[in-house]
Amino acid sequence: MSTVLSWSQEIAVMQYDGGGDWYVNPTSLPNLITFCNDNIQTKLNPEPEVVKPSSPNLYRYPFIHLTGHGNVVFNDYERNNLRTYLESGGFLHIDDNYGMDPYIRRELALLFPDIAMQEIPNDHPIFHQVYEFPNGLPKIHEHDGKPPQAFGIFIDDRLALLYTYETDLGNGWEDQEVHNDPEEVRLKALQMGANIIHYVFNN
Repeated sequence: MSTVLSWSQEIAVMQYDGGGDWYVNPTSLPNLITFCNDNIQTKLNPEPEVVKPSSPNLYRYPFIHLTGHGNVVFNDYERNNLRTYLESGGFLHIDDNYGMDPYIRRELALLFPDIAMQEIPNDHPIFHQVYEFPNGLPKIHEHDGKPPQAFGIFIDDRLALLYTYETDLGNGWEDQEVHNDPEEVRLKALQMGANIIHYVFNN
């Protein structure tokens, strides 16, 4: 199995099976990349790649984003490849676009049966990178009236997987006319996304 030796300046969105719409929010990652390159001095490729959990190309990307509304299914090979990627230093950000929660929790329990996902406290460094979020994850979209929550899987004390729930950061990264979010809401989403990218590339 490959291991991570050096990272490219590319990030990717994950294409998964199960019927969920992995391709939703097509403008979100390009907009986040532009924001990061303009504001936190990254030099990311302006066009995100698409990668499958079974692909050896997984190991090219320091940051992979997974989103959607529905079912997510990994087979045994994909789980092994994805777990090795995360254990080798990779980072996966899962953003529930609404409706993904029961499916992704099932898959994460299969992916890491020995590591419990835990809520990330507001004093974690990911909320205090370039931009300060003293109250933790910002609320971008209302769905069920629940507070936003950030969960993580830690490998050797390193945050390797971030699951953002009841916030919908990716919708906030999209072009303004897609959801007609106020500019201050989009800015919070982009700043939180930039914190995640900064954390990944500097830890």
